[in-house]
Amino acid sequence: MADTKPLILTISCPDAVGIVAAVSGFLASRGLFITESAHFGDAITGRFFMRTVFLDAPEGIKKLRFEFTEVAERFQMDWRIVDSSVKSRVLILVSKFDHCLNDLLYRYRTGTLPIEIPAVVSNHPDLQRIVEWHGIPFHHLPVTKETKAEQEARIIEMVDRLNIDLVVLARYMQVLSTDMCRALSWRCINIHHSFLPSFKGAKPYHQAHQRGVKIIGATGHYVTADLDEGPIIEQAVQRVDHTHTPEDFIALGRDVESVVLARAVQYHVENRVLPAGARCVVFRR
Repeated sequence: MADTKPLILTISCPDAVGIVAAVSGFLASRGLFITESAHFGDAITGRFFMRTVFLDAPEGIKKLRFEFTEVAERFQMDWRIVDSSVKSRVLILVSKFDHCLNDLLYRYRTGTLPIEIPAVVSNHPDLQRIVEWHGIPFHHLPVTKETKAEQEARIIEMVDRLNIDLVVLARYMQVLSTDMCRALSWRCINIHHSFLPSFKGAKPYHQAHQRGVKIIGATGHYVTADLDEGPIIEQAVQRVDHTHTPEDFIALGRDVESVVLARAVQYHVENRVLPAGARCVVFRR
C-alpha cells in the first residue's frame, strides 16, 4: 500500500437496495483498500449519494473506470473516479477587497489548500503586487458596460487555455452574465453576506448595524444565473450585539467570509460536494 495513491469515487443515483454492497464488493474483489466512505439516502427525492476513498489499483485508474461501468449502469449512476493527488487548477477573480484573496493565497502557499493557481484576474490593478509576490500571474481586465462581454470572453478563453477546473469569485464585485454562468455551471464559487438578505446595495453592514441585527454571516455557493441563489456549499455565522460598531461588523464579516469561502473551495476540490438539484450534498470532514 505504500506505493499506491488515493482515488476518490463519487456517486449519485436512484436509491436502491444493494448499492453500498455492490461498490464495496467491487473494490474488495480487486484488493482495493477503502480508507474513507460516506453515503446518504435522501428520503424526499429518492436519490442516493456516496463518496469513497480507496487506494489505487496497480493496473491504474483507466482500467478501473472501464470495469466499474457495469456496476454504474446497473444502478443508473452519475459517477466519477478521480486521482486525489492531482491538484485542481483554480482561477481567482477579485476586485478591490483583498481579505478573501489573501486568505486563499496563504492557504495555497502553505499547502493547506491543495490547489494550483495559474492566474488571478481583476477588474482593478490594486492587488497586482500581492498576487505577483506569490509568483502568480496577475491579469488586469477592466470592465465597463460597453466592454463587459469582451472581458468575460477573455476570462472564458483563459479558463479553456489554462485548463481551469474551478473559478472562485473572491469578492469579485461584478455580476456575471447568464452566458458566463452557464459556461461555468457547477465550477464557479462565490461568497456573499448571506445573513444580511434584507440589506442590498451599498454598505450592507452599515444597514445591518442600523437595524440592530444579532447575527451576521456568509455563504459560499455555486454561481447561477439567479443572483446569489445558487446551490449552497457552506455557511457560518457570527453573533453581534449593540456594543459593536459598523466597523466591527465589517471586520467580523470579512473574517467569516474568508473562512467560509476557503471551506467551500476545499470541499469542492476534495470532491466532497455532489449536486442535488437546487442544493448540494456535502460530505464534510
